[in-house]
Amino acid sequence: MNIVRRKPLKPVTGLQNVPAKIAQIYATRGIEHAGQLDHSLKALSHYQLLKGIEQAANMVANAITQQKSIMVIGDFDADGATSTALCMLSLNRLGSQKHQYLVPNRFDFGYGLSPEIVELAAQQGAQLIITVDSGINCIAGVERANAMGIPVVITDHHLPGKQLPNAAAIVNPNQPDCTFPSKNLAGVGVAFYLMLAVKATLQQQGWFAQRVAPNLAEYLDIVALGTVADVVRLDANNRILVHQGLQRIRSGRCRPGIQAMLDIASRPATKLAASDLGFVLGPRLNAAGRLDDMSVGIECLLCNDEFLAREMAAQLDGLNRERREIEAGMQQQALGLLDGINVDNEATSFAISLYQADWHQGVIGILAGRIKEKFHRPTVAFAQQDDVIIKGSVRSIPGLHVRDVLDDIHTHNPGLILKFGGHAMAAGLSIEARHFDKFSQLFNQTVARWLNQQLPQQTLLTDGELSEPELQLDFARHIKHAGPWGQGFDEPVFDGVFELISQRVVGEKHLKIQVRSAQGQALDGIAFNVDREQWPNALVREVQLVYKLDINEFRGRTSLQLIVDAIIAL
Repeated sequence: MNIVRRKPLKPVTGLQNVPAKIAQIYATRGIEHAGQLDHSLKALSHYQLLKGIEQAANMVANAITQQKSIMVIGDFDADGATSTALCMLSLNRLGSQKHQYLVPNRFDFGYGLSPEIVELAAQQGAQLIITVDSGINCIAGVERANAMGIPVVITDHHLPGKQLPNAAAIVNPNQPDCTFPSKNLAGVGVAFYLMLAVKATLQQQGWFAQRVAPNLAEYLDIVALGTVADVVRLDANNRILVHQGLQRIRSGRCRPGIQAMLDIASRPATKLAASDLGFVLGPRLNAAGRLDDMSVGIECLLCNDEFLAREMAAQLDGLNRERREIEAGMQQQALGLLDGINVDNEATSFAISLYQADWHQGVIGILAGRIKEKFHRPTVAFAQQDDVIIKGSVRSIPGLHVRDVLDDIHTHNPGLILKFGGHAMAAGLSIEARHFDKFSQLFNQTVARWLNQQLPQQTLLTDGELSEPELQLDFARHIKHAGPWGQGFDEPVFDGVFELISQRVVGEKHLKIQVRSAQGQALDGIAFNVDREQWPNALVREVQLVYKLDINEFRGRTSLQLIVDAIIAL
């Protein structure tokens, strides 16, 4: 494990009343001027910069004014659920009388706009299909819709393949020749922009002369949730969306379903951070799509009745607990499969491939992520889809674009990978079960080539040491308000040497410690989910910590706490 301190690129201009350490943190994250920290809605990039959005907005607006039946085709993760809910709520407020949604069940239909889902949409009377968080690679599904006379508007953010579907309109910042400055929009962000464009189109047509034009910003709590939960990069545009959504939630103006999920999780809305959207709400919403039917999560977001929303939030919470139990069992089995393999020292172990027929399809992505975190290797986990095909989820490490790796394998081995898609850090694929060993070998070889035969070493980036005045509650509050922090705009992490005063295990797998700084300040810290072999022995008196600052509130007492990412005995 390497600990590397970030270096500022250049000083940030225009900052006022910002502590020097915070200014340094901004600089290391690519901030050059104070304008990039403007979180007001007026600083959002304009929807007109998205290629294809005018055509898409006209089609949706015409469907609304002509009272055509609109079908929103969603996806079974949190981004897909929030995208679907956002469109349903917005279409209702924009005056649509006929709109409904379908979410492909991952166990029956698989991902995206498949021909089977198009058939189902047609049976339910769809006259216009809007895809959210999917569609850019659904060529066969779009062709089936075209053959049935149903135009398709695609809203997506995933990377397109070499061929684009023949849709009536495509809105995706990552499609060729799109000049939209933020390529990091989540699916829900793209859907939000489309709804803004539809509203503007309807206004130009005089649609709101006899009705109240909605303020679509009231749904930014949903946009923020989907954006953080999908772990997209929090560039300047996404930070605005997340900040504005958090402001709505903290002020008590969020959807009843979001408030209900917070209540179930015992998280006060007034103190919500962006990380809570990813680690508290996101998993509960995702659990529905992983184990059951994502419509439960969507209905929770759509619900206007706080008591009914509470019931659905409790159901989501129960599914999330079940998901954790399944995941724990699968992780134990995965470690058993890896038992005896020295991943750290074996020169051939550039990537990890795992497969067990009875693993749960909805949890293999989480499993791949856990194994990747433990061994710092790109990891793919497969589960049985049917008698012939197995479905895999891949999680990558920084510096390796895993979708491009799959594309490389596919190009040089036609027919091996039946279908694939994804991002730099996460992807999905399907292969025949009989080809698992061949794929595993090729995956390892291709990753090795992409990494130039250099075994990946885990690197922890930090923002350096904190002075004694900075190891205080006030500075922790400064950090909290300096965000929102998230993927690509990482929450500040610090390192330093401390005297270890005490340590004890809490909750079976968490390490509670007390340390003393060089100036004699006693500090509490906690390391979550620490492997026993990583705990310092009783003789250790000095440790190097990599940590975040946290504000701990317990029984009416507020104190500074260190959230420890790594603890190294010295």
